[in-house]
Amino acid sequence: MPQHAPFPWVTVALVAFIGWRVYVRFRRSIGRQRFVAARSWLSVTVLPLLLASVAWGLRFQPPVMGLSLASGLLLGVALGVLGLRLTRFEVAGDGLYYVPSAHLGIALSTLLVARIGYRYVAATAAGSAPAAPMGMHLTPLTLGLVGTVVGYYGTYAAGLLRWSVRQGRTQGAGLRT
Repeated sequence: MPQHAPFPWVTVALVAFIGWRVYVRFRRSIGRQRFVAARSWLSVTVLPLLLASVAWGLRFQPPVMGLSLASGLLLGVALGVLGLRLTRFEVAGDGLYYVPSAHLGIALSTLLVARIGYRYVAATAAGSAPAAPMGMHLTPLTLGLVGTVVGYYGTYAAGLLRWSVRQGRTQGAGLRT
């Protein structure tokens, strides 16, 4: 009896996991958020490592792929700076809070999820064709979106850390006088 690959179960689990992560990301993009330094430090360290590994994987690809990633990164950094300017920061007795620009975070997350969904549907529409290597699924548009998202969230997390350090110094200076 031939064994069938667990593709339907893997797909359901993957879609559920991605749906849960998207839900968490959207919740973080809306409303007042308590500043958690560990979350920002994680973003500031892990996102550049992921970006570097993607860039390293592109070293044998056509130059347009690396340019798309770099262009997306520059756009993401610019959007991150804009997002920080649109963020409302609050210092409360029980901690630091911020209200991010919901439009930017939701728009970027939606674009990336839509692109990944489109690429998944396009890949599975081919039917039972053998799966192509991972590099074959990369396109300049996808890499541009990945660079934009990484640039945005990395810049935003770095800005939050910078703001929290300034608040600590301000509060500490106020206590000393």
